[in-house]
Amino acid sequence: MMHLSLVMPCYNEAENVEAMHDAVEAAFAGCGFAYEMVFVDDGSRDGTWQTLKSLRARSAQRIRLVRFSRNFGKESAIFAGLRHAQGELVTLIDADLQQPPELALEMVRWLDANEEDDCVAAFQEQRSEGALTVLLKRGFYALMNRVTEIEFVQGASDFRTMRRTMVDAILEMGEHNRFSKGIFSWVGFRTHYIPYTARERHAGKTKWGTWKLFKYAFDGIVSFTTMPLRLAVFAGVGAALASLVYMVVVIIQKLAYGITIPGYATLVVLILLLGGMELFFMGVLGEYLAKTYVESKRRPIFLAREVLEPKEERWPNEEP
Repeated sequence: MMHLSLVMPCYNEAENVEAMHDAVEAAFAGCGFAYEMVFVDDGSRDGTWQTLKSLRARSAQRIRLVRFSRNFGKESAIFAGLRHAQGELVTLIDADLQQPPELALEMVRWLDANEEDDCVAAFQEQRSEGALTVLLKRGFYALMNRVTEIEFVQGASDFRTMRRTMVDAILEMGEHNRFSKGIFSWVGFRTHYIPYTARERHAGKTKWGTWKLFKYAFDGIVSFTTMPLRLAVFAGVGAALASLVYMVVVIIQKLAYGITIPGYATLVVLILLLGGMELFFMGVLGEYLAKTYVESKRRPIFLAREVLEPKEERWPNEEP
């Protein structure tokens, strides 16, 4: 009989983890297989860890807790959860109840019935976000599909269930600057996509503001393509060609029509334009160098302050 691990990253989710635990219990009641919940506390500043320990003490389910020494970010929490998960199948799901546990059970049923698939991932057909946010996200996916060699499915989320072979492949990618949406596609396992509608958060506010989403998208571009660096080459060639054309035009104007060669204003505009382009691409180059610098340190992706294993070492259906 198979085993399932539900990995739930948590950051300031004290008001949600208990309700999430209860929702998982209700959804998987009578499912016919053993499962565990792996909560990763990503350096929460509220009472998340205390709530999780209390939940583990009174729950009849297998619960594994990982507590970071500080906030390392959701990507690190996902990696830690995958590393500590013991199931043959592993589900990534948020702890705020926006992603329904019932759908996670459907993912498990699908993989059980379709041996050729290695993963089931959920994508949002309809979003409740603002029109500008939706437009920017669609533009991001379109851009990534153009400039990378891997496929990014529109609206695909981290909410997915994977077989152990895919989880092990992801864990082999020990890069510090992680972009899971790209990693899931890069490892290349066969994935079945199903639609879902995100629910309202059970409590609290989202941790993903517009600026944080923008930064996450930029990190994804830098992590999976060198396109911004190539743009610098194209921009340089374009500027050089434009300069040559403009030089010919100025010479013709002077020789044929006696027009005074433009002076101060033209020089200022060109200097500002080319200087701005140079600074922009130096910044892009700096981003790549900064990430290379961080990777070269080979620091751990996360540091666990405390790890609490399930109260029972064996899975419920294992022989003593």
